[in-house]
This record gives sequence, structure tokens and C-alpha cells, in this order.
Amino acid sequence: MSTILGRRSGFGLLALVAWLFMLGSGSVLAQAAPAAAQVERQQAQPLNNAPVWREVRSGEAHFTTVRGPETGVLIQTEGQAWRQWRNGPITFWGGVLLLVVPTAIGLFFAVKGAVKLHGAPTGRRMQRFSTFERVVHWGTAISFVVLGITGVLILFGKHFIEPVFGNAVLGGLLWAGKTVHNYIGPVFGVFTLLMIVAFLRDNVWQAVDSVWIRKAGGIASGEHVPSGRFNFGEKTWFWIGVTFLGLIVAGSGLVMDFPNFGQTRATMQLANIVHGVGAIVLIALSLGHIYMGTIGVEGAYQSMKTGYVDETWAREHHEFWYDEVKAGRSGRP
Repeated sequence: MSTILGRRSGFGLLALVAWLFMLGSGSVLAQAAPAAAQVERQQAQPLNNAPVWREVRSGEAHFTTVRGPETGVLIQTEGQAWRQWRNGPITFWGGVLLLVVPTAIGLFFAVKGAVKLHGAPTGRRMQRFSTFERVVHWGTAISFVVLGITGVLILFGKHFIEPVFGNAVLGGLLWAGKTVHNYIGPVFGVFTLLMIVAFLRDNVWQAVDSVWIRKAGGIASGEHVPSGRFNFGEKTWFWIGVTFLGLIVAGSGLVMDFPNFGQTRATMQLANIVHGVGAIVLIALSLGHIYMGTIGVEGAYQSMKTGYVDETWAREHHEFWYDEVKAGRSGRP
């Protein structure tokens, strides 16, 4: 009896070992099949994942549980073109422009100096800007300067800050700069609209502007060229700088500031390119405006600081406006 039980136990143990072996072999074979297929594919086309990446980069939307514009698109290939434009021509030529313009202004000031008054001040003052106009101007100017500094930091910071102070300092500055930039941007947009409303009436074309154009404002010759409340140079700054570029920069900035309105990545990239180009040109033009409004023309800064100018200044720089005010035909502001 014991012999029979021993044999049965031996057969049972042998059967268990055989079953475990077959189970292990099946698992190994199941795992080996895909691995063998992968080895065969790599032998035929080494490191070739092109079919997979073609599907990923096709721009077609695939399944995702996240809802929103383009959430099913893993990679948008147009982003590479945007990056090349931003880090290539825009950064390079924008940097050149922002170096050439202040250099040219500095050379012009060194050669010509400031535009001085020819006559002696009378001590009698005329109101050139109202309180509302000055508040709107300084609100636009201050917000623009803040945006210009932070914008230059965002675009060019890695080229002149990182090599000197390192990644940590650059990262902190970019975080602070972008936060300030995002919040001040809409403020600048509001002030730009107020600027247009406040100064539109006196920046329309007049026949006298043709004389100013023909004589280039007398900047090079020093000749006295009469004008209205604003000359053609100031009107050009108003229409091209404040109105056209100001609205473009503010509008494109709002597109990027509020991405929750359904913008696609392509829309954001286009807005970024338009914003960068417009802002660089606007900064370059503003340097000339700042120069003429501060050290370039004697008394110009005081007119916006206090709102008043001396009668001599008014007569020499804006003679037609001076005549209208003295004759009582125009009391603005």
C-alpha cells in the first residue's frame, strides 16, 4: 500500500513540475514574441520610429479626456517655425534696431545739441495741456516704459543677463518681469484709448503741415517753421506710434494675456510675432519722441510736467496755435 502511495505521490509531483514548466515556457514565449518582433524591426530599420512620429506630428486630433481647443493634438509642428522666427530674425534685427536708434540720437545731440529759444522768456505762461491730458499722457508713458523694460528683458535677457549672472538670476527676473508685463499690459491698452480720445482733434491734417514737411521742421537748418498745436512730426508720432502701433501691441498682448477665450496655438504664435515686431518698432520710435520731449527741445518737458509754456516758447514752436489762443479762437485746453 505504501508503495502505491509513493508512486502516486511521485507521479503527482512530476505532473506538478511539468505543469509549472509549461506555464513558465508559455509566459516566456508570450513575452518573447513582441521582443522578437521589435528586434526584427530594428534590424530591418534601425531606430526607425518615423511612422509613429509622422502620426504624432500630423496635427490630427486624437483621443483625450481633456476638453479644449487642440487638446487632442500632441505636437503642433508650426511651433518650430514660430520659435525660429522669434529667436532668429526678430531677436537679431530687433536688437540691432534698438542699438542703432539710441546711437543715432546720441550722435545727433552731440552734433546739433538741444533746440534753444531764440527770444527771451516773457514770464507770461499759456496753458498747453489740461490736467486730464497730462494724466492720460503720463499714465500711457509710465505703463509703456514698464512694458518696454520687461519686454526687452523677456526677449533679450538670455543674451546679456544669463552669461553674467547665471540661470537663477535670469529665471527670477523673467518670472517677475512676465508677471508685471501681463498685469500692466491691459492698463496700457486703456490709456492708449484715452490718448486717442484726448488728442485726436488736434492731430488731423492741416495745410500748414505741408510746409513743415518741405522744410523738415527746420531741425537741420534751424529755420523757424510755424505750426498748429501739434506739428507734423508730433502728428506722425500720434498716428503711427500711439494709434497704429499702440493698438496693435495692446491688442496682440490681450490675445496672449487671456488664452481662455478659445485661441489655438497658431493664433497665440501669430499674436506673439505681431506683438514682438510691433513693440520693437514702437520702442524705437518712442526713443525719438522721448528725446524731443526731454533734452532735445528746451522747455518741452516742462510743458507736459506743468501743463504751461512761456509765450516765447509757444510763438517759436507753435506759432499758429499761439495766434489762435491770443485771438481767442481756440481756448483748448
